[in-house]
Amino acid sequence: MAMPRPTVAQFAYGSCTVVLSAFALLLLSQASSGVGIALVVVAALTLGLLVAMTVPQPKSRPAPVRRPVQQEPVRATLPSPATVPAAREAVRQSVR
Repeated sequence: MAMPRPTVAQFAYGSCTVVLSAFALLLLSQASSGVGIALVVVAALTLGLLVAMTVPQPKSRPAPVRRPVQQEPVRATLPSPATVPAAREAVRQSVR
């Protein structure tokens, strides 16, 4: 079974969440050490992944069911030879 591809909305929400939450967490925590910044980055990435995964997926439409078409017999109505006026055209033959 193939993995579903992420939608544009998932990319957008996840990316915005990572950037904004990292910025907010760095400002609020006032982290200046490498370990503190790494923790903030990991928290922001986790939060972005969580937001991207909770974006509702578009509903897939069920495939239309193809039903066999009931074929009716062909009824051709041909005119009676008695009612059709006879076409009296001369047949020309080319002589070579």
